Amino acid sequence: MDGAAQSGTEDGTGAGVGEGTGAVALPAARIGDGAHHVIAVHGWFADRRAYAPVFDVLDRSTFSYAVPDLRGYGEARDIPGSWTTDEAAGDILALADALGWERFSLVGHSMGGAVIQRVVLAAPERVRRMVGIAPVPASGVPLQGEQWELFAQAAQRPANRRAIIDLSTGNRRPDAWLDLMVERSLSCTDPGAFRAWLDSWALEDFHEQVRGCRVPVRLVVGDGDPVLSAEVVRTTWLRWYTAAELVEVPAAGHYPLDETPLETVRAVEDFLRAEGGA
Repeated sequence: MDGAAQSGTEDGTGAGVGEGTGAVALPAARIGDGAHHVIAVHGWFADRRAYAPVFDVLDRSTFSYAVPDLRGYGEARDIPGSWTTDEAAGDILALADALGWERFSLVGHSMGGAVIQRVVLAAPERVRRMVGIAPVPASGVPLQGEQWELFAQAAQRPANRRAIIDLSTGNRRPDAWLDLMVERSLSCTDPGAFRAWLDSWALEDFHEQVRGCRVPVRLVVGDGDPVLSAEVVRTTWLRWYTAAELVEVPAAGHYPLDETPLETVRAVEDFLRAEGGA
């Protein structure tokens, strides 16, 4: 695994705490030194190591990536908070300020897709482009009954985490990979924060606030994702954003960064490069 995933930045330093607003400049891996700044936000099951499968194939001459740990995860595991997407948006902006990045693009996987939408609501003038990878829409995710219980008890039950990962990748991935994903999830998350995050990304509905947003956005979705599918994207993101487009990645489920890393990087970086006059 790339050393950047293990330390605050590639040079071994970490970001500090934001002052005055209660926001936190999150600890982040730094990758690349390009002129186009990008902040990539992880999802519910992993810290910034969610992006580790693609660290070595990112375009480091064109882009400068910051990949933070959200509160309750990784190096930010012990930072207290409310563990909400709204709070996380403030932290992401504090990180951008600490880095000296006035404008930047955003990438968000799964829950991170909700976080980056909160960022663009808070500071639309600072966001160049957004990419959601298997992204949670601004309307949340309608989990009910047994499905809700499966997710709600995943904080304390590793078997539930495994079942969710298996379900969301179409019940077709090797047992060893499922075990590895569960182990990574357990090792990097605070159980209380993990459970609190669910209430935010699954239950909060702020889609009316993003309706009409003009920031260009690409949605990258695995064609085998039964939870956040292309159809979900068409009925949510594509209806609310004026400059949104969908890319389906073949042979991927809910974790394209792990399942199809090269195709996913191509879909993300081609879109970011195409900024033009947007």
